[in-house]
Amino acid sequence: MRVVMHNWMRPEPIEHTIKRLSSLGYDGIQIMGDPRKYDVKEVRGLLDKYKLECWGTVTIMTRGRDLIHADPYYREMSQQYVIECIDMVAALGGNIITIVPSEVGKVVAMADPDTEWAWCVEGLKRIADHARKKNVKIGLEPLNRFETNFLNRHDQALCLASEVGDDVGVCLDVFHLNIEEADLYQSILNTGSKLVDFHVADNNRRAVGEGTIDWPKIIATLKQAGYDGAMTVEFVVPFDRSPLREKAQDSDAGTSASEAELKFIRDHGSDLMSDALYTRHCANTIKHLRASGA
Repeated sequence: MRVVMHNWMRPEPIEHTIKRLSSLGYDGIQIMGDPRKYDVKEVRGLLDKYKLECWGTVTIMTRGRDLIHADPYYREMSQQYVIECIDMVAALGGNIITIVPSEVGKVVAMADPDTEWAWCVEGLKRIADHARKKNVKIGLEPLNRFETNFLNRHDQALCLASEVGDDVGVCLDVFHLNIEEADLYQSILNTGSKLVDFHVADNNRRAVGEGTIDWPKIIATLKQAGYDGAMTVEFVVPFDRSPLREKAQDSDAGTSASEAELKFIRDHGSDLMSDALYTRHCANTIKHLRASGA
């Protein structure tokens, strides 16, 4: 099974990211959904240089990016953003776009459930039409209730996918499944052939192997479900501000972040960490996944 990594938690030159993943034995990258940040020709050349694939991209639904916003301007703007992400991943030779439909962190509705659902279906149908032209698969990702009030479980994602189109799939994330599903393994089996992307972090959202998730069972369940795509690493390591913290945490980050990038990382419960510490988490993750049967 292929193992790739989403680079959303590490603002650094893209060559540094790709070189790290290649050196650690990753198969590819799921590049952050920021199409105006990357020079596609440059990234494509770097992927070739380091012999990695672009598996896909993930939408970054910051404030105002929302397919169910009450203001039609914001809905249209959000649709256009997703379309630009599709264009980017297609140009990079990628296969997948994972879409979070609503703004992350927004847990108060702007309309009644049926109205919001209709807005989302309408927007996703436009997006799906474009994705088909670019030969990019869509995976709708449910998040836990503390990050969105719209799409939280696999059955909801399957229902939404079915209304948008037969070729629209679902992306599952172990961290969110562990919070919302009665049986996270059964949710994988229920999703079955509709599963087009799979995100991995442990139950505490730390790196794989740093929590209680049974990874051999997860991987065996994926195989039982017939999933043959990539496992996308998406850990978020919290910063310990107590005297118990690991001292390596206090080392120089070796990179910089804009005010917006730093806010995004901190809003997800993390912070900039040293290159050595981040690399160690990346290395431990793929070692654990490979040892578990990936």
